[in-house]
Amino acid sequence: MKIITVEHEGYIITTDKTQLQPKAVHKWLSEESYWSKNIPYELVKRAFDNSYCIGILKDGRQLGYGRLITDYTTFAYLADVYVEEEHRGQGLSRKMMELLLEQAWVKGLRKVMLATLDAHGLYAKFGFTPMIISERYMEISRPIIYGDKQNACK
Repeated sequence: MKIITVEHEGYIITTDKTQLQPKAVHKWLSEESYWSKNIPYELVKRAFDNSYCIGILKDGRQLGYGRLITDYTTFAYLADVYVEEEHRGQGLSRKMMELLLEQAWVKGLRKVMLATLDAHGLYAKFGFTPMIISERYMEISRPIIYGDKQNACK
């Protein structure tokens, strides 16, 4: 896959994994996210290594992230998307999604899925819709797998 790096209002948005910081991603996901509180670093690193990733950097610090879990041919699942709170409202999520979803190989995928609690408006701008035939989809859900019973997402 081609590495994409762009400058956006003083931020660098890149798919170059050598510039991304899995430890910073782990810190945010394990402490701030509602979907993976307390996730061990080893799991974040393995997911990072086995996904197509994009990140937002400024002054050498990682401030945003997202990844596609994909076979690069027919399917992808968009996961772990965030922008640190103090950097929101500047179009960074929109730009990150634009760069990720406008790639030719991503446009050629038969299905791209995601789950979100609160960002439906952002993803709708890129063509995401509620599942049309949701009764076809099934899941195994383990919301407290990382031990955070108090903040388990359902």
